[in-house]
Amino acid sequence: MILSVFKGFSKTAAVAAVTALGIVLAQPFVAGPTSARDAPASFADLVEVLMPTVVNITTTQNMPQQGQRLRDLPQLPPGSPFEELFKEFFDHKNGEQQQRRGTSLGSGFIVDPEGYIVTNNHVIQGAEDITVILRDDTQLKAKLIGSDSRADLAVLKVDPPGKKPLPAVKFGNSDKVRVGDWVVAIGNPFGLGHSVTAGIISARGRSLSNESLDDYLQTDAAINKGNSGGPLFNTDGEVIGVNTAIYSPSGTNAGLAFSIPSNFVKQVTEQLREFGRLRRGWIGVSYQSVTDDIADSFSLDRARGVLVANVVADGPAAKAGIKRNDIILSFAGQDVPDIRRFPRLVANAKVGGTVDIVVWRGGKEQTLKIRIGEQEEPEKQNASANGNAPPKKAPEPDQAVTSNVEQLGLTLQKVSDQLREKYGLSDTVKGVVVTKVAPDSPAAEKQLQAGDVILEVDQKAVTTPQEVTEIVGKLQAQKKRSVLLFVERQGDPRFAALRLTK
Repeated sequence: MILSVFKGFSKTAAVAAVTALGIVLAQPFVAGPTSARDAPASFADLVEVLMPTVVNITTTQNMPQQGQRLRDLPQLPPGSPFEELFKEFFDHKNGEQQQRRGTSLGSGFIVDPEGYIVTNNHVIQGAEDITVILRDDTQLKAKLIGSDSRADLAVLKVDPPGKKPLPAVKFGNSDKVRVGDWVVAIGNPFGLGHSVTAGIISARGRSLSNESLDDYLQTDAAINKGNSGGPLFNTDGEVIGVNTAIYSPSGTNAGLAFSIPSNFVKQVTEQLREFGRLRRGWIGVSYQSVTDDIADSFSLDRARGVLVANVVADGPAAKAGIKRNDIILSFAGQDVPDIRRFPRLVANAKVGGTVDIVVWRGGKEQTLKIRIGEQEEPEKQNASANGNAPPKKAPEPDQAVTSNVEQLGLTLQKVSDQLREKYGLSDTVKGVVVTKVAPDSPAAEKQLQAGDVILEVDQKAVTTPQEVTEIVGKLQAQKKRSVLLFVERQGDPRFAALRLTK
């Protein structure tokens, strides 16, 4: 059609003219060679091998049977001679059985030929009886070996029929999974029995809640109710995830499903088998994000790592020599890019093991060795450790010294008994109390408020408003862009980098 415009030209001349004008002629598509990661012509051979390693799980539990007596009792006229008879009968009936049996369905997979099975915790939670159904419809009673609600994983044990080894899966390396890789899911959707779906990994590192330990793989393979606890395979037939959740307004597949990565599953499985519970790592620090302003205050090249705000006395971090104001850059040989990754690294570390931890201190990196403790009580959790308070002492005499730090928009006063009572400060806290914050000031931008106590300025302890003013003045003379404050609010310490106005 394009060549008809050049009527009268030879075909060779017409093509040359078209090329000169920059017009690209359509060419037939020629497919190139396929790579090892391309979709196979069929998953049938792979599925045939994997199907026997996947099990269906049914559970039963007693559920309250509310309102049953009112539904069963016939409506009789008041004063009827049969009223008391029926009432006595139904009271006796409901006294014998006030509950009904509830059933739930899920999936799981065999990880050991001796009969160990992995599934989700929410599949078996609260169950009184657990039944595992093999591919050949053999039903086996299962025993719960261990479970963890936060990890949402559980390990079951069945006795193999005839004491013959059961077919078991192999774990793959979920860290090597790439977005776009093909995956296969096998499970028990809606209780229909073994079903197979395929798709790709559509995202990594997904978080479904405020839980900082979340690190899901996202897939568009069709996952529905009943698939929970089932395996997600790569094309090598290795488990790279446990199907756990779906995102769907309707409750059915909408192309968004989430799987727990296999590397974490393998670690949890080993601990549940050995201890019956999951032992999470703990080092005993509280910490916060490193912003651009904080990085600049510490002469760090860019915002990365986590800033230690406090260290629990006699905890693993304290024994390793970690101090407040340290910025943790690396843990167990893995970089700490931000605050979200750090708690996962710590929680997944082997309790009792020793790892290297790299901190930024005094303008240079320093490597320390730390022995991992076990996270037990809520107050010991990494993100909320508040350190050890020294013994209470008698309050100091009141000294109502007030100062305005206009560069920051702060009105400050030394700690006094009146201020302790007014703002609910502890008897042990020392520092400078914020009594007023100017609107639209650098302090207001960082959400400082009256009652906050400034403990340090530019990593130097302060006890009077004058000390704060002097340090800020020196930093401004050095043409620093920001000043780092260490602030405590109701016992919760944190760092705040405030910009310095001219």
